[in-house]
Amino acid sequence: MSHMNLIETFSEFKELKNIDRATMMSVLEDVFRNLLLKNYGTDENFDIIINPDKGDLEIWRNREVVADGDVEDANLQISLSEAKKIDEDYELGEEVTDEVKFLDFGRRSILTLRQNLSARIMELEKDNIFNIYKDRIGEIITGEVYQIWKKEILVIDDEGNELIMPKTEQIPSDYFRKGETLRAVVVRVEVKNNSPLIIISRTSPVFLERLFELEVPEIFDGLITIKNIVRVPGERAKVAVESYDERIDPVGACVGMKGSRIHGIVRELRNENIDVINYTTNTSLFISRALNPAKVNSVKFDEETHKAEVYLNPEEVSLAIGKGGLNIKLAGQLTGYEIDVYREKVEAEVEGEEDVNLSEFNDEIDAWIIEEFKKIGCDTARSVLELSAEELEKRTDLEIETIEEVLNILNSEFE
Repeated sequence: MSHMNLIETFSEFKELKNIDRATMMSVLEDVFRNLLLKNYGTDENFDIIINPDKGDLEIWRNREVVADGDVEDANLQISLSEAKKIDEDYELGEEVTDEVKFLDFGRRSILTLRQNLSARIMELEKDNIFNIYKDRIGEIITGEVYQIWKKEILVIDDEGNELIMPKTEQIPSDYFRKGETLRAVVVRVEVKNNSPLIIISRTSPVFLERLFELEVPEIFDGLITIKNIVRVPGERAKVAVESYDERIDPVGACVGMKGSRIHGIVRELRNENIDVINYTTNTSLFISRALNPAKVNSVKFDEETHKAEVYLNPEEVSLAIGKGGLNIKLAGQLTGYEIDVYREKVEAEVEGEEDVNLSEFNDEIDAWIIEEFKKIGCDTARSVLELSAEELEKRTDLEIETIEEVLNILNSEFE
C-alpha cells in the first residue's frame, strides 16, 4: 500500500465535516495500533505521527541497543552492530528510533488495515447522522424525492442523507414524482441493521404546528401559543391558539389578511380544511367554539366523566357533526370531552306538536338503522322526516330502499 493510497483514505475523513479532529486522530491511531499489535505483539514501543490534512502518517519504533548475540526480541531490542549501521554514535543501553515502512507490514496486512479503517469511517458517519437527526426531531426538513415504493418514499436531504417517509406518514392525496422537493417533519430516529433510520412525516400534528410557526411570526416569537392541534390529514384540522397580549387577535393573526397566511398552509396540506379556534379555560365556551361552524345554544358537561351534551337548533346539528362525523370527532379530541349533540325543541314542538323519539320504533325499525340516523343528529321521527330521502342517503350509509321504508313507518305515525 503506497503513501498515495493512505491519502485517499484520509480524504474520506475530511468529507465528514461534523467529525471533530480529535476523534478523527484517535480512530486513525487506534486502527494502526491494532495492526502493530497483530504484527509485533505489542504497540507500546511505537510512536504514530499523523497529519490527516496532508495524508501523512509515520510510524517510529523505539528499541534498546544490546550486545551482538543478546537480542531476545527483535521488536524491542537491536544489536549494537545493527544500531551502528543507523548511526555510528550509538552505545549499549541507548534507545534507537527508526521508521517502520508500510511495505514492511505486507500486502495482506495493509489491505486489512484499509478495510478496518473504511469500516470505522462508516460507523462514525452513521453515528454522526443518528446524533444530528436525534436533535432534529420535530423540525421541518426539505428533501428531494429519490425513490418511490409502494409502502414508502426515500427522500435525500441537502447533505445526501437518506430519509424515509412511510405511506402512513403521507397525506392520502399526496402525489410525488422522483426529483420533486417536499417538506416534512422529523418524527423519530431509529437504528435498524446497525444503520440510522430517519422517519419523516406530513401527517403529524407537529408538521402543522411547524408550518404555523413558519407562516405566523407571532407564533414563532412566542406572542401566540398553540395550545392543541388535532387533524385528520388531508381532510380537516382544528388548531386552538391563545395570545398573552390582549392587543393581538390570535385567530386573526393566524389566518392573516384575507386568509393570506393560512392559505399557504392549506396548499401545503393538500387543501386540508383548517379551523383556527380561540382557546379559553371556559369549558362550555371552548366546546362551543370547537364545534365551529355550528352555532351552539347550550352545553352541559361533566368534568369527572369528561362527557358533554350540546344542544343546537335542528338545522345546526348536521354542521356540528360534519361529514362522516369528522367535525364532532375532532372537536372531542381538541377539548378532551366526549360530545353528544341534541336537537333543541323548535317552537312548534314547544306549543304541543307531537314528536316521537326514534327509540320508540324499535319494534318496527332495526336498532342499527336507528343508530345510523342518530349519527347524523336525527334522534326523533320529525328530525328524520324534515330531510328528503336523497339527503338521508348522502349523509348515512343506508340504502335508499331502507330509507324509504323507514320514512313510510314514521309518516304513518303522524297520519
